[in-house]
Amino acid sequence: SGRSRVIRRRRWRRRRAAAPAPARMEDRRMEGEVSLDSVYQAVQALYHHPEPQGKERASAWLGEFQKSMFSWQISDQLLRLQRDIESCYFAAQTMKMKIQYSFYELPPEMHSSLRDSLLTHLESLKDLSQAIVTQLALAVADLAIQMTSWKSCVQMLIEKYGNDESALPFLLEILTVLPEEVHSRSLRVGTNRRTEVIEDLAYHASLVIGLLTAYMERCSHDEKLVVKVFRCLMSWINLGILHTDHIANSQLLVALFQVLRHNQTSSNLHEVASDCVCAALYAVEGLQESLRLALQLQEGVMALEEAYHNAVACEDMDKALNYCRIFTELAETLLEMVIRSPGQGLGDLKTLNLILNCVGHEQYEVAEITFNFWYRLAETLHKLKDPSVNQIFRPYFQRLTQSLTFHSQMDPDHEGVLDEADDFFEFRLRVSDLLKDVIVLIGASEFFLQLYSTLKEGSTAWEETEAVLFIMTALVKNLNPEKELRLGDVVQAVINLPDNTHLAVQHSGVQLLGELGEYINGNVHCLEPVLNFLTQRLKQRELANAAAKAIQSVCTMCSDPMTRHFEGLLQVASSLDALPISHDSSIGLLRGIFLVLVRMPPEKIEETFQRLCSMQVTALKKLLTSDMTNGISADPAVWLDRLAAIFRHTNTVVVEGRPHPFQKVIQEIWPVISETLYRHQADNRMAERCCRCLRFAIRCVGKGSAMLIQPLVSQMVSVYQSHQHSCFLYLGSILVDEYGSEESCMQGLLEMMQAFCGPTFHLLEQPRGFQNHPDTVDDLFRLATRFIQRSPVVLIQSPVMSLIIRCALAATTLNHRDANSSVMKFLQDLIHVATINEHRDDFELRKNLVHGFLGESGALLVAQLVQACCFYLVPSMLGNVADVLWELRIFDCKTSFHPGFFNMLHVVVLLRDTSGICAAFPDLNYHLGGTLPNP
Repeated sequence: SGRSRVIRRRRWRRRRAAAPAPARMEDRRMEGEVSLDSVYQAVQALYHHPEPQGKERASAWLGEFQKSMFSWQISDQLLRLQRDIESCYFAAQTMKMKIQYSFYELPPEMHSSLRDSLLTHLESLKDLSQAIVTQLALAVADLAIQMTSWKSCVQMLIEKYGNDESALPFLLEILTVLPEEVHSRSLRVGTNRRTEVIEDLAYHASLVIGLLTAYMERCSHDEKLVVKVFRCLMSWINLGILHTDHIANSQLLVALFQVLRHNQTSSNLHEVASDCVCAALYAVEGLQESLRLALQLQEGVMALEEAYHNAVACEDMDKALNYCRIFTELAETLLEMVIRSPGQGLGDLKTLNLILNCVGHEQYEVAEITFNFWYRLAETLHKLKDPSVNQIFRPYFQRLTQSLTFHSQMDPDHEGVLDEADDFFEFRLRVSDLLKDVIVLIGASEFFLQLYSTLKEGSTAWEETEAVLFIMTALVKNLNPEKELRLGDVVQAVINLPDNTHLAVQHSGVQLLGELGEYINGNVHCLEPVLNFLTQRLKQRELANAAAKAIQSVCTMCSDPMTRHFEGLLQVASSLDALPISHDSSIGLLRGIFLVLVRMPPEKIEETFQRLCSMQVTALKKLLTSDMTNGISADPAVWLDRLAAIFRHTNTVVVEGRPHPFQKVIQEIWPVISETLYRHQADNRMAERCCRCLRFAIRCVGKGSAMLIQPLVSQMVSVYQSHQHSCFLYLGSILVDEYGSEESCMQGLLEMMQAFCGPTFHLLEQPRGFQNHPDTVDDLFRLATRFIQRSPVVLIQSPVMSLIIRCALAATTLNHRDANSSVMKFLQDLIHVATINEHRDDFELRKNLVHGFLGESGALLVAQLVQACCFYLVPSMLGNVADVLWELRIFDCKTSFHPGFFNMLHVVVLLRDTSGICAAFPDLNYHLGGTLPNP
């Protein structure tokens, strides 16, 4: 787990749109002139119209207005007139939006007058509404970032307003939002311009620190102003441009800790000061030049221990959370030093005591804040593999596990089991994950013995017993079942729980048995009583799902000994509809049962497979032939999913020369699935379930499903003409994967591909077709890729290939991870077929076909890939693009296709100064192994 900021309980953010203002719409022009009065009336209707429909009409009209050229001038007029807060706020927000999204509409010669007008509005409206000030401050900040002619904006603002006390509120607001807006994705600004702005801010950072220090000295009694000062300081720290000596030499740090130590500090000021200290701690991590500031921060934080205890004594939860955030941030910042030099200087182990105090807080929300630090500490120690260092930290981990066991206890008056939507349920999951990480460092066996002793003492409090069983569940897989003899006692204690035991205790006991599969597999004498215990709990609604999951786990770990109890499992499988379990649990049970079934003799596998398939098919037939469900689920997806689970997890021995033993079953179920698909062809969910079931059926019997190809393809193609469910494309790719190399099937599969392409291309040609249907793009190119892998010549020579390539070129810029990955895989494999298997007879034909494709579209392909890297795709997606470029390079090297091919990539290099390419070049060059040429 990497470093992440400590979660703030109430993270402070400036809201970009606090009013019911219209959402940003597509750029359209309003027809005719728009008057100021008509805009004002629309704003009044937006806020005060008695009917919701009237407000909606006003919102839609104002949305159009905000995208028009008229909005610049009319918003300025509304701000000058100051008729009321609503119209001023709307005008301020419109100004901000116009600068963010439509700054290109203004000619450069108007930029200075716009800046002066915004500052004038701030001067006159500073006392009217803070929300208006914030919107205008954002507008000024966004203008400063985009207005290249505005040099040294910070210096200009400080010189103009720094000595004017009445201007302090909006000056601080501008200086606060300016660093925050530098990385705003709403601004159409390139990387070079952002870098230029950041450098300018860094150059003038000392002016800001001096200004904030002066304000603190003059106005420390004004809490609202102090809050603004601390927020502004935090904003500049977060940008990462402040030299640490600027902070260390100022009195701002002293003021921060004074506020945090004072018992009477208000909650709002306390939280802002805490945020600021956390930001400073985050900023100094890993910076050797920050040693002085790090020492000052460490000293200041250590001095807050008494303040934390006072907050706990006063039951001030908000402040306790703030102190915990600070202590944890300090520990994360000094983690490397704590491990490298424990107990010395910045490695002072008192840091761990501070956060363990927080872990010991009676409210689990406080303890939870520290979890990321413990994850990181455990991970670092695992990598270090130094027993002597582990021994130093072992007592701290032991204290941690004791506190976590306490925090895992449920309320004594809680009835039933925990709801999965409960926050406490989520907390316990995180506790379980954390324990699995740290248990190796303290010794799973030793901790288990402590828990066992607690269990053996027989506490009268059910919540203590339940917590022990829950914690045991997290660590038992770290135990050696052959050496932990007391595991048998734990198993006996669980299966002997009286029926009147609290449900939560039974629930945790059931979960624990599910984790003890390895022990049960080595001690088969306890398998039968465990199964009896679990099957009895299958009948109790509150315990049924946990029992089903435990049985599945036992089946997985004990598949061989479970064969002796298979008849009992079949009874469970036959009565799934009578059990109070979820659909997912029933699927899990079937999965576990079939993991046992595959260990049986072949004839038993065939018999049981046919029997269980028949049960599901019979239920589907009833749904198709009668409106009366007679107690069975009326949702066909239930039975289709169960069939899919059966096909997916069953395999058997196929005697060479004989048909697949499951082939007859597949033939029998096909008409039922076909009719189900026909009945529900307009329902995407049902179509997906049918295709999924058929997918696993085809994979299960392999070539034995050949009799399905013709009717299945015919039905898919027929339905797809009316309902473009992408799952048909996916199922088509399965057919191609299984039968694409069979000469007798190639033409039929190609006709299927061609039939799919027409409706698919029509769908994608619609406005935003690629963006609105990424699953279709994904499955289309998965199908095309499978064809390239199995029958490349057949597809490349087909008339539809040119259309597929055109579609692929258009899809290269689609910023959807799965869809774009499939497109790139198709392009990569298409080029790859021209360079592999040179010994085959069709090699020259393949090479010439790809040569023709690249000769016609190669330059456009490279241009599209470069454009995608620069302006559309996120960095994590560039690796797939690099794979295509790499394949192009290999093809070029082997065939001398385009002697100057890599000269095309010089375009990338020569344009590196443009915003997108500058950002994309390092990532792309990294994925290409640093092979992009230098100009």
